[in-house]
Amino acid sequence: MNRPVAWATAGALVLAGALAGCGSGSTTASTHTTPGVPALAGAAPSNCWQAVIDTLTTGVLERVYREGLSSERTVIAGRAATSAALRGAVESGRPAEVLAAARRLLAEGDIADLDVAAGGRTLASVGGPALAPLTGTITGPAGTAIARYTASVWSDAGFLTEGEGITGGEIVIRAGNQSLGGTPALGHRALAAAGTLTVGGVAYEYDSFPAESLQSGAVRIYLLRPVSADRVLCGGSIQDTVVNTLHHVARSIYDAELSTHAFAQVRRVENDSALVQAVAERNPAATRAAVKSLLDEHVVRIRVYARHELLADVGGVFVLAPVPGVLRRNGRTIGRFVLSIQDDEGYKRLTDRLAGVKVLMYMDGQLVKNSLGPAPGAVPPSGLYEYGGRTYRVFTMHLNAFPSGPLLVRGLVPVPYS
Repeated sequence: MNRPVAWATAGALVLAGALAGCGSGSTTASTHTTPGVPALAGAAPSNCWQAVIDTLTTGVLERVYREGLSSERTVIAGRAATSAALRGAVESGRPAEVLAAARRLLAEGDIADLDVAAGGRTLASVGGPALAPLTGTITGPAGTAIARYTASVWSDAGFLTEGEGITGGEIVIRAGNQSLGGTPALGHRALAAAGTLTVGGVAYEYDSFPAESLQSGAVRIYLLRPVSADRVLCGGSIQDTVVNTLHHVARSIYDAELSTHAFAQVRRVENDSALVQAVAERNPAATRAAVKSLLDEHVVRIRVYARHELLADVGGVFVLAPVPGVLRRNGRTIGRFVLSIQDDEGYKRLTDRLAGVKVLMYMDGQLVKNSLGPAPGAVPPSGLYEYGGRTYRVFTMHLNAFPSGPLLVRGLVPVPYS
């Protein structure tokens, strides 16, 4: 379970697992800000950096890890590992067929690693280094166990990429004193569960939590952030600092929808010959058909124009983080489009699951998504807010709706945060 992050309403107090050597004296709140995160006036507690790293590690990164233990992704992985195709391959008694079936499951993208064993021997082992193993039984037609599987939805590389993107830190997976993956290089030094260290002349704060690797058994996952990076999130109290940190995370989740994956989808749409042909002909029906075929690989909506004429707008109703693209033929611009890889429901789920932050989302003054419950009423842009017997701290983000225009998001951090 995630341990609660300590709050302070006045003055500084020591967090559970306080980090040694952090902040020997009073520190003033930085006048610099992380984009979208306001600087808070007042003196920052000397241990505010501890609050940042603790929130990011046990409040966010450990949640990301637990997505590999219990989530929609693990349900899908379990169904795949007990699929009729894999069961039939096991029943054949031919390891080559089991291996082929396992490889097909990995190619579908829901599983990062899969091992299948029966009768004391391994029938298939596919994938690479992975975390958060899931084990289960493959049963035959009579319901009797015919094999065991161990699967994972978190490859080491996938977890590192997602975790570093959300936390803005550096992650290292370690078994004892050996690093199994991640950066920075820590050699074979012994590390406490939390503390400070210097690597390459950079001073880091770090925290960690226990995890499990398919290949190495018990491991610890360490999150490191330069002390200088955490300074911009410090507020006038521990509570302010935690809210600033989660504000930063919520913004990072949004910004991820404008990242490399989104631009890869822009290139895919720009190079789609059916769409280019339809737009060149200014054919709305053909354009819609081409767009529908592109609504996969996480693309949730595409709007296409030829000059100022709208040819197609297909996908979800409330979509955010629009990314533009241009359609060309023979070097000449023939149209343009806007796409998104995230909708309001997806963003709401991510902020709740990965950061424990509730959100209210408004477009044109209309509440379009609400993770609190019925009739939330007027929510202030900041400060305290009461709902359903719980207290929240509120922050506000001004983001972009699809295809353009403002998207107002109220983020609500539960007090106490855990």
